[in-house]
Amino acid sequence: MVEQEEKQILPHKESVEIVSLGEGKEVKIGASIAAETKRDLIELLREFKDVFAWSYKDMPGLNTDIVVHRLPIKEEYKPVQQKLRRMRPNVLLKIKEEVKKQFDAGFLQVIKYSEWVANIVPVPKKDGKVRMCIDYRDLNKASPKDNFLLPHIDTLVDNTAGYSLFSFMDGFSGYNQIKMHPEDMEKTTFVTMWGTFCYKVMPFGLKKRGSNISESHGNFIP
Repeated sequence: MVEQEEKQILPHKESVEIVSLGEGKEVKIGASIAAETKRDLIELLREFKDVFAWSYKDMPGLNTDIVVHRLPIKEEYKPVQQKLRRMRPNVLLKIKEEVKKQFDAGFLQVIKYSEWVANIVPVPKKDGKVRMCIDYRDLNKASPKDNFLLPHIDTLVDNTAGYSLFSFMDGFSGYNQIKMHPEDMEKTTFVTMWGTFCYKVMPFGLKKRGSNISESHGNFIP
């Protein structure tokens, strides 16, 4: 029997360049795009730059008549209140900044006496900032699993065959554009050194986020 060597499969890396659209707005595009295509793409992005969300304040949220997020809980599960965890002072400052940013944008509201309470989990980012994730493991265990799963990634890759270009648009905080149902807001409560808050919009970290909702959207161009 011939032993097959294990081959490490690495993701494809493409050089990108930063393009200024004016007013401090920047995007990244592939550096290997043909000159004419690149020129047309930059012109298109500059024309419709106001269509995109560049900050939390640019996100009015989706109409609740279209979609709203619910958090059903299994009857056998009881609410869990996590105790406040300690964090390093430098991390606390970054977390406080992010909480204020989300609160000012209308994503959060102050809440008291919630039955569900979770902790913040700070995740370092490459730019030195901190992604504010919430430890929703207890809540996720109590929430039923969505049986309608996302499409298989190999199917999505196969669909790219026959196209010369693929545009990938990453939605700015896509989940936060979906509003929570008022009855389920308090289940998203998290604790900080400055009080407890709950999400008015769909937070990142929930297991049941709706498989028809995606933060990214790709378009194939023949």
